[in-house]
Amino acid sequence: MKKADRTTRRIAIAAIFMAMNIILSSFSIPVPGGHLYLCDIPICLAAILLDPFSAFVVGGVGSFLGDMLFYPAPMFVSLVTHGIQAAVISLISHRLLKGKPKLASGIGVSVGVVILVVGYTLGRAYVYSTPEYALIKLPFEFLQGIVGAVVGMILCWRCGIRKLYLKMMGE
Repeated sequence: MKKADRTTRRIAIAAIFMAMNIILSSFSIPVPGGHLYLCDIPICLAAILLDPFSAFVVGGVGSFLGDMLFYPAPMFVSLVTHGIQAAVISLISHRLLKGKPKLASGIGVSVGVVILVVGYTLGRAYVYSTPEYALIKLPFEFLQGIVGAVVGMILCWRCGIRKLYLKMMGE
């Protein structure tokens, strides 16, 4: 496969993941005391598959655009938090434990949950000027991160998306 074809495919796949991120950040599932957003699923999945820059674009820019369209107050918090989350997951997934990619991506999404929780807790405290509000939302951030990490891992490794991605990329 030519390099130009591979680049075009990578851009198209990143765009699809970004669209999924925007769509899933546009609505939430109400849970007692808060809301659960599912945008971490495509963020984690894309971060496991894509390079760190593409993962940052999918996670950070995709979340920024979703927030800008539907709930603009935390859009810069989303850009930074989800962008760093995705880039770190990608770095760990691709560069740590090269012989054990499932374990590496598991470690990556676990670190990603911590980044999500810390980033949004600090961001909410700043954006809304109330640390108490940020602490109230803490359990929902953990839930969102864990759901995104687990479902992203299942889709990648159990449902064969990684195999499909590698086949599409000619690897």
